[in-house]
Amino acid sequence: MALSGMLVIALIAGGAGGVAGTVLGPGGDGTEEQQGGSPQMNEPPPEAPERDPDTTAGVAQRVSPSVVHIMSADPRIPSTGSGFVIEGDYVVTNHHVAEPLEEGIHIEYSDGSTSEATVVGTEPEYDLALLHLEDPHEVEPLEFGDSEQAIVGDEVIAIGAPLGLAGTVTQGIISAMDRPVGSEEGGSQFYAIQTDAAINPGNSGGPLVDAQGRVIGVNSMIVTMNDMGGEPQGNIGLGFAVPSADAQGVVSSLAGNGGEADEEYADLGVVLDTESPIAGAVIDDGGVESDGPADEAGLEEGDVLVEFDGRRISSGQELMAMLRDYTPGEVVDVGYERDGTNDSATVTLGSSGG
Repeated sequence: MALSGMLVIALIAGGAGGVAGTVLGPGGDGTEEQQGGSPQMNEPPPEAPERDPDTTAGVAQRVSPSVVHIMSADPRIPSTGSGFVIEGDYVVTNHHVAEPLEEGIHIEYSDGSTSEATVVGTEPEYDLALLHLEDPHEVEPLEFGDSEQAIVGDEVIAIGAPLGLAGTVTQGIISAMDRPVGSEEGGSQFYAIQTDAAINPGNSGGPLVDAQGRVIGVNSMIVTMNDMGGEPQGNIGLGFAVPSADAQGVVSSLAGNGGEADEEYADLGVVLDTESPIAGAVIDDGGVESDGPADEAGLEEGDVLVEFDGRRISSGQELMAMLRDYTPGEVVDVGYERDGTNDSATVTLGSSGG
């Protein structure tokens, strides 16, 4: 009775700090050959004992200066998170970190130096945001790597200020790849890198990097468990990051299009009940958009979508993540259950842009 058993996916911005995550690839020469040489990285601080750059401590020393703590310029607003510096004096973070701070953003580097920043643009679908530094500190920008080269079992570390504890380092492994996740609010859905590295509120927006220091993911969410009072308990070893294969394209789009993401996503024209315990994706009451793709295909509220283009659906969040693999205008078969009867419909996917 001590644990409710209820799993809750939560965004991980916090009231007292931010974090970055770091992923170490498998040992040997394979990763470096596939990625094409080591990137330029920060020198370790002169006052600290130097560690081999291939060790966890060495990676932490060289990545940390490029990881920043993101706060509101208004001290009355407690929400904070993390980010990391990339080329062009930009900082990558999460949408849910940047959104409440648009009236003024204060950036703090690991050595205590500061800069103000402005929001260039955000992409809620992938929970990403791009900031621009007004007074950048001289650090080496982190480079994006190839998340598709990461595999289960690769070692990971997280660096930052979870719960306000700046400079915290935790270690774990990549627990799963291509894990469909979505925020409770339904604004973000994507296939994530899953890790058991301890991350908590305040960890949002930090980088996941490989053994050469390349960013392969952006920390975004955790799954937690409720206590007897219904309150989430923080890290239980299930954290999720936006893969760099997705993040790099979104960031490039935001930087090149004046803050606008140029990609439109496939859309079913439904609102799903993401809290339903039923296996499959349940269309919510009143959740069928009039004259939308689902409506035109004959789908109705209460239908349980169980198959999408031949792929089984276990949850609404999984279906929303699946849609990222498709483009507007594609025609797919959707299997569903209605009043205990199985049926299927052919749907022409719409666009998230309307």
